[in-house]
Amino acid sequence: MALVENLFKGWGGMLVGFGAGVVAPTLFPDAGSKVRPVAKTVVKGMLAVADGLKTAVAEATEQVNDLVAEVRAERAGNGDGGAPSERSRAAGR
Repeated sequence: MALVENLFKGWGGMLVGFGAGVVAPTLFPDAGSKVRPVAKTVVKGMLAVADGLKTAVAEATEQVNDLVAEVRAERAGNGDGGAPSERSRAAGR
């Protein structure tokens, strides 16, 4: 039972479903014509999710790069390797 449960976790379930969609037209020619539109819709959905993830990762990467650049600029401006200056300590920063 554990093997079957593990098979349906993550990508395994999608692969089994995709395999069933590929084999179905051979075993059941009438069912194949009904499975194809469903498979096509699933693939479209997966592509939309992939595009969304790509955009989210690009935005997160840009924000992290901006943060790193800001910290490096602050460290370079202080001239003391990033320790707070007297002025920033007095201001409570």
